[in-house]
Amino acid sequence: MSVEPVTTAESAKGSPVPATSILVADDDRMFRRVLEKWLLNWDYSVTVVEDGEKAWAVMQDENPPTLLLLDWMMPGMDGIELCRSIRSRSLLRYPYILLLTSKDAKQDLLEALDAGADDYLTKPFDVDELKARLLVGKRILKLQEELIHARDDLRYQAMHDALTNIWNRGAILEFLHRELGRAARSGQSLGLLMVDIDHFKKVNDTYGHLVGDLVLRECARRLSQNVRSYDWAGRYGGEEFLIIAGDSTPDNIMKHAERLRSAIADEPIVTPDGPISVTISIGVAVDGPASSVKQESLLHACDTALYRAKERGRNRVEFAG
Repeated sequence: MSVEPVTTAESAKGSPVPATSILVADDDRMFRRVLEKWLLNWDYSVTVVEDGEKAWAVMQDENPPTLLLLDWMMPGMDGIELCRSIRSRSLLRYPYILLLTSKDAKQDLLEALDAGADDYLTKPFDVDELKARLLVGKRILKLQEELIHARDDLRYQAMHDALTNIWNRGAILEFLHRELGRAARSGQSLGLLMVDIDHFKKVNDTYGHLVGDLVLRECARRLSQNVRSYDWAGRYGGEEFLIIAGDSTPDNIMKHAERLRSAIADEPIVTPDGPISVTISIGVAVDGPASSVKQESLLHACDTALYRAKERGRNRVEFAG
């Protein structure tokens, strides 16, 4: 694909401020150059193509431009067809489309808007009017980004524990349900570790809840840092954590659990009241490849193994069975 390379005025100056990306599609080379000059002066990051098919190819990129300046009359795929094609796709971000044309009949305007254009500008047009209409598009796109960020924040808060920032109880149980189904379909085994901080009530009673919260956060951080990249770690409740370990055998999951135990026990946690030595107990269970263990049964097996670890002196790992 032939796309004319264009740099922004800001990037040419070495400024780190990102520019709004804009795609220009027009078959008139001279007009493209004029538009390019204006847009660069207005600090847009510009991609320029000469027809609708090349513009459509640009829109297949992972992060396509979100502000589009399209000519109606182009060879091959024209602006109307391009609008319809873009609107037929499910995109993460809504692209704002300004259609340029020499047509000025009311029916043409209706056709453009029906095809998916957000705005319509008749050639020849005043440069200040183009600038103002693009600013409208930028305001809408800015609002879209704010809404996306707000949605992502709400999604994060709904699935993460507010204190430790790891997965919360609802999320980790949902992942367990999903991973059990995946393991059953693939014939792989699934490991589950239930972790409890030893004598945590004593930490709270001795040092106060603020230090207790710090201990919880640090334990969560160490556990998260020491699980495999494809495992899941979440706060189950209070001072308990759940770790889902895919494709695990009894032997390798016990070794993994010992590493997690050591990650907590081997180094005291630094607090404003001085270093505090903390240990954990871990109950381990495995859903074998030929098994169809239900979630509640696996959780119960882990809980039983954890209780046995507590009974046998804490700071240890016990396997269910």
